[in-house]
Amino acid sequence: MQETVNVAFIGNPNCGKTTLFNAYTGAKLKVANWPGVTVEKKEGIMKYHDAKYKLCDLPGIYSLTSYTMEETVSRNYILSDDVDIIVDVVDASALERNLFLALGLIELGKPVVIALNMMDIIEERGMEIDLHRLPEMLGVPVIPVSARKRTGLSTLMHAVAHHVTEKSDKPVHHHSEGSHVHKHHDELAMVYSDDIEDKIDALSTLLQEKYKNLGNYRWYAIKTLEGDKDILENYPVDIKFDDKNYEDEIINQKYEFIEEIISETLVNKDEKARKTDKADKALTHPVWGIPIFLVIMAAVFFLTFTVGDFIKGYFEKGLDILSGALPPALEKMGAGPMLVSLIVDGILAGVGGILTFLPNIFILFLALAFLEDSGYMSRIAYVMDNVMGKIGLSGRAFIPMILGFGCSVPAVMASRALEDRRDRIKTILVTPFMSCSARLPIYIMFSEMFFEKYAMLVAYSMYIIGVIAAILIALIMSKIDKKRAEHSLLIELPEYKMPNIHTVFIYVWEKVKDYLTKAGTTIFIASIILWFLLNFGFGGLTDNMGDSFAGVLGKNLVPILKPAGLGFWQIAVALIAGVAAKEVVVSSTGVLFGVANAASAAGRAAIFASFQGIGFGAVNAMSLMLFCLLYIPCVATIATIRREAGRKWAWASALLHLSTAWLVSTLFYTIASLL
Repeated sequence: MQETVNVAFIGNPNCGKTTLFNAYTGAKLKVANWPGVTVEKKEGIMKYHDAKYKLCDLPGIYSLTSYTMEETVSRNYILSDDVDIIVDVVDASALERNLFLALGLIELGKPVVIALNMMDIIEERGMEIDLHRLPEMLGVPVIPVSARKRTGLSTLMHAVAHHVTEKSDKPVHHHSEGSHVHKHHDELAMVYSDDIEDKIDALSTLLQEKYKNLGNYRWYAIKTLEGDKDILENYPVDIKFDDKNYEDEIINQKYEFIEEIISETLVNKDEKARKTDKADKALTHPVWGIPIFLVIMAAVFFLTFTVGDFIKGYFEKGLDILSGALPPALEKMGAGPMLVSLIVDGILAGVGGILTFLPNIFILFLALAFLEDSGYMSRIAYVMDNVMGKIGLSGRAFIPMILGFGCSVPAVMASRALEDRRDRIKTILVTPFMSCSARLPIYIMFSEMFFEKYAMLVAYSMYIIGVIAAILIALIMSKIDKKRAEHSLLIELPEYKMPNIHTVFIYVWEKVKDYLTKAGTTIFIASIILWFLLNFGFGGLTDNMGDSFAGVLGKNLVPILKPAGLGFWQIAVALIAGVAAKEVVVSSTGVLFGVANAASAAGRAAIFASFQGIGFGAVNAMSLMLFCLLYIPCVATIATIRREAGRKWAWASALLHLSTAWLVSTLFYTIASLL
C-alpha cells in the first residue's frame, strides 16, 4: 500500500460529510443541518493501523454535472489523480435522492465505499435497509455509520483500507440482459438500454483512439452523450448522433434503476408518517411561513436581551472592580500618568467594553446554532423563494443572507453556491446589509441608552431593516440588469432533528473564539491607535481631544455627516474606527468619552450625559444605528469580496454601502426631526 492514501469525502449537501470528517480528523469545521455550509475543500490527516490517510471534505453536490463553483470544486478534485478512493456519504433517510450521485461515482471506475449515514432516522421511522442486497446491487461496499454518534467509523475505515487495493465486487444482475453484444451486466452496476450502450461503446472507442491515458473512457463517453459542456470542449470527438436528448434519457434510466434498488432494499418505506411533513405544513406555508420566521427571530432577540443582559450584569460588575482597582495598582508599580491613561482609558475602555457584550453574543449564536442544526434554516430559503424571485434572485441567494446574521465573511463565500455570476455579484453586494453579530453591541448599547424599555424592539428592527434594505437594493440592481437569469429553486429540506450538542458546541465555541480573538487583536490595536490619535495632535501631547489628530479628522467630516444627524466629530471618529471591525464603534465611544466600562449602567449614564451635553439625542441615536447597519463592511469582509468577485466589486461594495447608509440616515433624520 502507498505511504499516504488520499480519501475524498463526497455526497449530497447536508448528508453529514463534514461531521464525519471532523470525527476522523479532530477538526472543528462548521457543520449545520442545511445545505451550502462547505464551500471549498478541506483537508485533514489521520492514521489507521500503519497507514496515513489524507481526508478531503468536499462541497456537497447532487451529481457530477457542474453548475456552481462548489460543484466544480468537487468534480475537478474527484476526477484528478489525487484521489485514491472515494467515500460517498449517503443520507440513508433520503436514499432515493442520494443514490443518483452514487451511481455517477461508481461509473468513474475509481474505488468507492458508501458510508450509509443517518441510520438512526431510518430506525425512528420504523424502516429498514437490506444491507446485504444493497451492496450486491451496487457492486461496492456499503457501511452503516452514524457521523453524529460516531458509530461504525472503524468499520468504514477498514473497508476503505481494504477496498483501495481491491477491485469492486461484481454486481448482481438487475435488468434483463437483452441481446447486447457486450455482457455489461457482468461488469457494471448501471447498465443502460441497448441503444444507449451501443453509442457509449462507439464513443469509448473513439475517445480511446484519440486521447491516450484518459482513464475511464466509458464515463467520458456517457458525459459526451449527455452533452456535458466541459467534456465536449476538452475532449471533442468526430461523431454525430441524432438530435435526441440523451441526457434526459440517461437520467431517466438511472432513476428507473434507483427505483428498483429502493423496492428491493428499503423495507416499510411508508409505514411511519414523516414528522417533517407535518411541521412543514406550517413552517413553509406560503402565507404564514414568513410571519413565523419573524416571530422565531423575535424570540431569539428576546433571549439575547433578557438572558444575555442578566449574565452581562456580572461581567459589568467585574469590569467596574477592575477599572477601579487598576489605576492605583499601576501607580504603585511606578507607571506614569500617560501609561496609566493608555491602559485604563485606551485598552481597558476599548477591549473591556466589548467583552461585556460576550453573554449577548453567546446567547445569539446558541439560538442560531439550534435553528441551524434542527433543520429550520433551509426552510427560510424555500419560503423566501417567491420574494427573491420577484427581485431577480433565486431563493438560494437567501442562504448567504441568513449566514450574514453571524458573520459577513462566510456569508459572502457561501454565494459560490449560486450558478449565475450576476446572481453571485448581486448577492455578494447585498449580503453585508444583514446585521452581523459585530453590530449587536452597537444596537444593545445605544438602544438601552436612549430607548430603555423599547430597547429590544429597536434592536430587532435593525435586523428587519437590514433584510428589507438587502431586498430593495437587489431589486434595484435587477431592474438595472437587463440580462436577468431565469431561476428555479432546487434546495434540500433536511429532516428536522434534535440539535446535536457536539455540533452546537463547535459552532458556538468557534464564534465566541472569533469574538475573543477580535477583542484581543483588532479591537486591542484599534483602541491603542485611537488613544494615540486622541491624545496627540500636530503640536504634540494635548489635553484637548478636539485639537488631536482624531479631532481634526472628525471635524472635517462633520459637514458631510450633519444632514444625517451625525454632525459630531466624536461620532465621525467612531465610525471611521468601526471600519476595522464594527464592535470598535462601541469601544471607540468609551475611549472618546473616557469611560472604562461603557457597557455598564454607570458607563452608559456617563456617556449619555456626555451625549446630552453635545446635543445628541434619541433621533440621532437611531440615525447612528441605521448608519452602522448599512455603511461600509468591515475590512475582513471587503477583503473577502475582493477575493471572491474582484477589486472592482470590492470598491463598488464600499461605495454602495456608504452611500446607502448616508441616504437612509439622512432621510430618517430629516423626517424624524420634522415630526
